[in-house]
Amino acid sequence: MENAVRVRFAPSPTGLLHLGSVRIALFNYLFAKQKKGTFILRIEDTDPERNFDPGAKIILEDLAWLNLTFDEGPNIGGPYAPYFQSERAPIYQEKLDQLKKQNAIYRCFCTQEELEKKRKRQIALKQPPRYDRTCLALSIQEIKKNLLEKKPFIWRFKLITNKTIEINDLARGVITFDFSNFSDFPLTRQNGTFTFIFANAIDDMVMKMSHIFRGEDHISNTPCQAALFEAFNIPLPIFWHMPIICNVEGKKLSKRDFGFSLRDLKHAGFLPEAICNYLAIIGGSFEKEIMNMSELIKTIDFSDIHSTSAIRYDVEKLKWVNHQWLIRYMPQELLTQILPFLEKKYPQAKEVTQEKLISLIKTIQPELKTLQDAPAFLSFYFEEPEVSKKNLLEQETDIIVQELIELFIAHIDKIDSPDLYYQAIAKVCKEKQISLKHTWRLFRIILTGKPSGPGVKELLELLGPAKIKKRIQHIV
Repeated sequence: MENAVRVRFAPSPTGLLHLGSVRIALFNYLFAKQKKGTFILRIEDTDPERNFDPGAKIILEDLAWLNLTFDEGPNIGGPYAPYFQSERAPIYQEKLDQLKKQNAIYRCFCTQEELEKKRKRQIALKQPPRYDRTCLALSIQEIKKNLLEKKPFIWRFKLITNKTIEINDLARGVITFDFSNFSDFPLTRQNGTFTFIFANAIDDMVMKMSHIFRGEDHISNTPCQAALFEAFNIPLPIFWHMPIICNVEGKKLSKRDFGFSLRDLKHAGFLPEAICNYLAIIGGSFEKEIMNMSELIKTIDFSDIHSTSAIRYDVEKLKWVNHQWLIRYMPQELLTQILPFLEKKYPQAKEVTQEKLISLIKTIQPELKTLQDAPAFLSFYFEEPEVSKKNLLEQETDIIVQELIELFIAHIDKIDSPDLYYQAIAKVCKEKQISLKHTWRLFRIILTGKPSGPGVKELLELLGPAKIKKRIQHIV
């Protein structure tokens, strides 16, 4: 099917996935699903010296965690395998040989030092820094001499500088580029490997990409890749150069900003559903903001993409979205998510029954913003509060503090039946016209160290007789 939608996410394993990359992967996925197309994962690992993630294991784990499943790619294969660029060198060489036959490329023997010197001179003369085509003018004899002397070289693409090229961008419409503003660009490195621009364009051609969604920072190399498509007489895909994610100050998101990498957010207790939901709605306006993947696939309107160079990442809005997802989880499902955070802080949680843990989760679920909040909210169960009678008398100036402590102790024999204990305390307070609100506030401080938290009846059920007796008696 010639008009089939084929899109790709092509990360480089030179670092952890950051939010900008995740957003690009997400929109490629949503577009493919909406259009009943194919979502491809391709790993651009042509720079072994900077390869942070061999085999793209972390990338694969992260995409699986986000539930962004690809239809073709590493481990699952596909009709255009292999999907690691480091394994596709024969394909690039074949295409390079075709360009040689077309006389569309030439050897460049200029050293990095020579190129840098020329660049600085052009800048000093207030000229745009671009390659001056020195090696395009070399004679056959000069080229042979350089080759005999084994002088290193790269292959450059010979741009037709007196022409323009047009690309179709979903957000910007038709963009026209004048090749007179561009340099003859490298296709290879001196070590014989292939450049990002060349390998990327060849793969997009060979893998028959219909659309290319990528960051706005790539728009400057799009004309060069478009020139390669033209050289091979292959129609251009439709592009979408997506806006860069910035912090609240409008500066490009960096490693100093919390949540720059996906792993930051995962370790901080954000849910994959919330991250995808937030990245899909950021920079847009939606009547309904909390949407699952199926709803996002139906809702995102790719025919009405607005052009903007940057969108702002607001961690507080992300926390709000995450909170909305947390309160939608069934307590049993939420427990599975919370356990790693809880057991890290409180190893004894492994010995608590699942039934008890679910009861605990229910009490804190409405307050959670991230999974990482759970251990702090549940500290009342795992840690005995540091509360003394002296401390209470210093903080609570009301003269009935001593009377209430004696009341809590007097009825401690009823603690095995939380309802009876509650009723007994309430009855005495009513008879003596003591505020129940004040009473239970003090009781909660004794049991948890905090004036607010779960309801008293809940607290009695959750902590159980042994813990409650111990904590009350500790005050005496």
